[in-house]
Amino acid sequence: MRILCCFLGLLGCLCSLVSATALTYKLQPNELACFFSYPEQKGLKLAFYFAVRGVSREFVQSGGSFDIDYSVVGPNEKVVLEGSKERQGDFVFTAKEQGEYRFCFNNEMSTFAEKMVDFEIAVENESRDAQLPSKQGTSPEQTSALEESILKVSRDLSTINRNQKYFRTRENRNMSTVKSTEKRIFNFSVMESALMVSMAGLQVFIVRFFFQGARKGYV
Repeated sequence: MRILCCFLGLLGCLCSLVSATALTYKLQPNELACFFSYPEQKGLKLAFYFAVRGVSREFVQSGGSFDIDYSVVGPNEKVVLEGSKERQGDFVFTAKEQGEYRFCFNNEMSTFAEKMVDFEIAVENESRDAQLPSKQGTSPEQTSALEESILKVSRDLSTINRNQKYFRTRENRNMSTVKSTEKRIFNFSVMESALMVSMAGLQVFIVRFFFQGARKGYV
């Protein structure tokens, strides 16, 4: 029981070392939007995740090409990451310099489509200032091994969280595609049925016209 309390206490301390910002932003056509993070020291881990979806609340992609250009620029205007026409991304990099990092989304390639961007910027401090309370008869090696295990659990939880967001985005986008395909098939079936009924009616009209003409000629 005591070990469990120590485990939870250290995990809480480690969670406090992670500063994260999860936001949803509505990106207008021809808009460039930037967000900023300021690591207080070198060597910190910066996690950057984003996913693009449509403005519709029901589905991620209700039409159009929902992709954007993105870039991450560090101090001294040094480009850390950049990409074009991406729907989602998940990156982790080390801040080699202290200063302001700029995370930008570019929708200038779109002239009419609004896009919702779900993104998260996390600064992970991997310092080992948090220590487990030492227990009598416990060697430093055992304590260090437990700290390593807790750090690994913390990193894995962050990865699982980002993967869940990624797969949720893919699920919604695929569901949107299925719904769109289903609607098109239904509309095509209705049009095909209406065309068949029209053709049948036309055939009946032509046959009746021939018979009525034949009777008049016979009389």
